[in-house]
Amino acid sequence: MLRASLAKMAENAAKRLKTDPVAIGTHNGHFHADEALAVYMLRKHIPTYSGAKLVRTRDPKLLDECHTVVDVGGVYDATNNRYDHHQRTFATTFPGRATKLSSAGLVYLHFGKEIIARRIAAAEDSETVSLIWNKIYESFIEALDAHDNGISVYDPAGLAAAGLEKKFSNGGFTLGAMVGRLNPNWNDPVPEDPVEAQQAEDARFEMASQRIGEEFDRDLDYFTKAWLPAREVVLAAFSARKDYDPEGRIMVLKGQSAPWKDHLYVLEENNQEAGKVLYVLYPEKPAPDSKWRIQCVPESKDSFQSRKPLPSGWRGFRDEELDKIASIDGCVFVHAAGFIGGNKTFGGALAMAKKALDL
Repeated sequence: MLRASLAKMAENAAKRLKTDPVAIGTHNGHFHADEALAVYMLRKHIPTYSGAKLVRTRDPKLLDECHTVVDVGGVYDATNNRYDHHQRTFATTFPGRATKLSSAGLVYLHFGKEIIARRIAAAEDSETVSLIWNKIYESFIEALDAHDNGISVYDPAGLAAAGLEKKFSNGGFTLGAMVGRLNPNWNDPVPEDPVEAQQAEDARFEMASQRIGEEFDRDLDYFTKAWLPAREVVLAAFSARKDYDPEGRIMVLKGQSAPWKDHLYVLEENNQEAGKVLYVLYPEKPAPDSKWRIQCVPESKDSFQSRKPLPSGWRGFRDEELDKIASIDGCVFVHAAGFIGGNKTFGGALAMAKKALDL
């Protein structure tokens, strides 16, 4: 009975594949973030795969019938739409990066520029598309590649040599963990009919693919609609920084805040003789009466350590009490960690920044 059901399921799948124009194959069983995202990117963003069938199997005959196969099959051959990374000889990485690719990285490597070009209506070979292509890989895709290939963020031997240990577990917050939780539990009931069991498993995969795809789309929207336009805003502020401090240590974003960290680090790298910005000032909202923030520039993009924190004597205080301590009117707060503060006016925030430079 079981063998007959399995044979019938394979026969039906083969018939569907022959009549459908495009089918994407990937493995069944426990699923991961990389193939979930690979499938999503193709189906959602590449017209050829719009409405494509999903075939989850390890049967080589069924996979051979698929237009495209990801994360299974033991073959990486883009000319034949095969994107697996599990073979012993596989060592492909993204340009300029050292992390071995997963199926998500492979699909992004070959289709990422098309995805971005379609989103911003630009040529695939344009400088802007290339800039965003690299940025999304570094900020989103690479972590999935590393997770699926068992590559740690930090060198384990280096951590051990330095005697460093985690203070808490952050595993539940990764994209890989989020997708992993959508797999069935070991003791969940499974339909006795193999066809129904596979359909139930596939439904969970579809949910996982949609979920991680939504996160990818948010990153795509951010880098194309917010991060990219912010370049000009930050460049203007960087160019005018000596209007507020002779050494250029204070940068002011006029009118409205914008994502500034990535662009600031690039500008500093390309203008090393200009020195480092220590504080960035920006309004809380784009309104004439807005309060202003003073934020310390981190030592690096992902660091919690500031280049120059706000004075320790100001930290944790608010309002009139902070006014007296700092001898500056209009103070709103300084965070207990010293990385950000606020004032009711631009003049007050600038006074806080200038005074903090000398303390």
